[in-house]
Amino acid sequence: MSKLQTAIKTTYFSIASNAAMAILKGLTGYFGNSYAVIADAIESTTDIFSSLLVLFGLKYTNRPADKNHPYGHGRAEPLITFLVVGFLIASAIVIAHESIVNIRTPHEMPKGYTLFILGAIIAWKEYSFQLVMKRSKETNSSSLRADAWHHRSDAITSVAAFVGISVALILGKGYEAADDWAALFAAGFILYNAYLIFRPALGEIMDEHVYDDLIVEIKKVAVTVEGIVDTEKCFIRKAGMQYHVDLHAIVEANITVKLGHEIAHNLKDTLRKEIPELGHVLIHIEPN
Repeated sequence: MSKLQTAIKTTYFSIASNAAMAILKGLTGYFGNSYAVIADAIESTTDIFSSLLVLFGLKYTNRPADKNHPYGHGRAEPLITFLVVGFLIASAIVIAHESIVNIRTPHEMPKGYTLFILGAIIAWKEYSFQLVMKRSKETNSSSLRADAWHHRSDAITSVAAFVGISVALILGKGYEAADDWAALFAAGFILYNAYLIFRPALGEIMDEHVYDDLIVEIKKVAVTVEGIVDTEKCFIRKAGMQYHVDLHAIVEANITVKLGHEIAHNLKDTLRKEIPELGHVLIHIEPN
């Protein structure tokens, strides 16, 4: 299975999981008198739309290069990630606003059975986070990584709801708003997660240098190619699931231009064979 197929299959998993969680949490929160759980359902609902965005982004960014996009469409992925972050921020604002309203409004005590349902939800969402994060590392997908953090933030908001409901049930009358405070805390955590997702995507679109390990691997492979004496500069930028490379390679100064051209092509082919995640590889020949 290709990286793209793996990423798309994982996104379908996220969409199905988020839809099921939104329905389960919504029903549990409504009948169990817990706004913290309803807030959790709101986040899961926004997660459905963000996962759909991720799915669109994965399919779009892996379109082949064309006349107008010679480097492909990979840069659309961090842009999709920005939209996903926007969904997170919007859900956090809605949850925070409704939490404050509910804190100031008397309401019934949450039902005890909501704790059992939340316990199962927490376990499932943490499993989902681990699975999607593993797939994001396998595919080098920043938008899939953002989707994984949606699952983690979902798990944390469920933990907050669990704690808030527990406090309300244990301390009794007068503490009905404990789960609303938990929802407010969850909103703050969602905003924090939004930053954690936004920062790497911003670095990607700004060509931030964060690929030292890959550079070491590229240089190690390069010197195994016949005719390459050493390497100098190596610049990397990420686009979608691929890394585009500019590499300065050192060859003997007295060889012909034709031979230097052949060595550069051999180097390019070897790098792309040994490191499949590489996209465009530009070789600049330097004399020794």
